[in-house]
Amino acid sequence: MRGERFEAATGRSVRVAVVDSGVNRKHPHIPSVSGGVAIDTDGRQHQDYLDRLGHGTAVAATIIEKAPDIELYAVKVFEKELATGGDALVAAMDWAIEHQMQVINLSLGTSNLELEVQLQAVVERAISQNAIVVSAIEEDGTRWFPGSLSGVVRVALDWDCPRNEYRSVMASDGQTVFRASGFARPIPGVPLERNLKGISFAVANLTGYLARVVEHHTEASIDEVVKILATNSATYSNQS
Repeated sequence: MRGERFEAATGRSVRVAVVDSGVNRKHPHIPSVSGGVAIDTDGRQHQDYLDRLGHGTAVAATIIEKAPDIELYAVKVFEKELATGGDALVAAMDWAIEHQMQVINLSLGTSNLELEVQLQAVVERAISQNAIVVSAIEEDGTRWFPGSLSGVVRVALDWDCPRNEYRSVMASDGQTVFRASGFARPIPGVPLERNLKGISFAVANLTGYLARVVEHHTEASIDEVVKILATNSATYSNQS
């Protein structure tokens, strides 16, 4: 998918799970929420996925800006702060897989090596159900999970990348890494640098573009989706 077809895509009917602090249905940048769940640190589920921190709503709004016709699902793992446990993260991803999400946005990560095996297993479960996990590969030189694992669409932060494009680079391990802007969707009257920003929004910006690809390639494997994304990117020649 190249050119006009890619640009015209809107992510129509693509089921996207945002694993984060929930979503505020009443925010003007959120036209609708198709459903969701909240998962406590002990893995218990309940239905209060209202965002009280603002982060998940901003992530969702950034995705919707690029792909306005997705079916958005909120998977809340952050309540009072932007931190949770490994069990909750795995449970959130499993919920998304069980509910047939096509894209799982993880604007988060952990450097805890003890979770590597557990997270790799849930990524493989996602792949087996044709769900695509998008996450940050690193921040400030620290390797993150699940973003650095096999089978994940890897995203890195690029402050020089315009918000209306993304870039791809071949990493030293032969895998494609996508680089995107760390600025969130603009708020009228608020300078970009004063708004929420960081690697979370690089992931969200990339997810929006990925949803456009999935709209027209619903049965494509993660490798095929990565190739299509790379073909449509402004490609770097240097290595990550």
